[in-house]
Amino acid sequence: MSSIKQFQVTFDCAEPERLARFWCEILGYVVPPPPGGFATWDAYNSSQSPEDRDSWCACGDPSGVGPRLYFQRVPEGKVVKNRVHLDVRVGTGLLGEERLAVLEAECARLVPLGAVRVRLLYDGNDSCIVMQDIEGNEFCID
Repeated sequence: MSSIKQFQVTFDCAEPERLARFWCEILGYVVPPPPGGFATWDAYNSSQSPEDRDSWCACGDPSGVGPRLYFQRVPEGKVVKNRVHLDVRVGTGLLGEERLAVLEAECARLVPLGAVRVRLLYDGNDSCIVMQDIEGNEFCID
């Protein structure tokens, strides 16, 4: 019998805190309190060596249901399409024009946050909108 395991989704990125806060806005996630012994994240970062400062950030579902997202700084930029992407599920159970209207409304909310609309996939009944986050990682509004 297999056991259920918790998991996190890890993003390689240039600016971990900026990307974490972007995803917090999209998903309603929160950045957890700083590690024990530190009053703020700035205080924690100041305690790190210069090369380790601002090297990671994480955020999580405040209800504890969704996976933790972890953002780690890497030296190289994104050069090819993601092999894995997130689907932000806002239209579950909806079809046709009703589904499309909900997806378009979510897209309109995310673009001012820095998301980029790539394309609409729509077959008259089912639909999704392919987007990119502020560092070019693809995700879908589904």
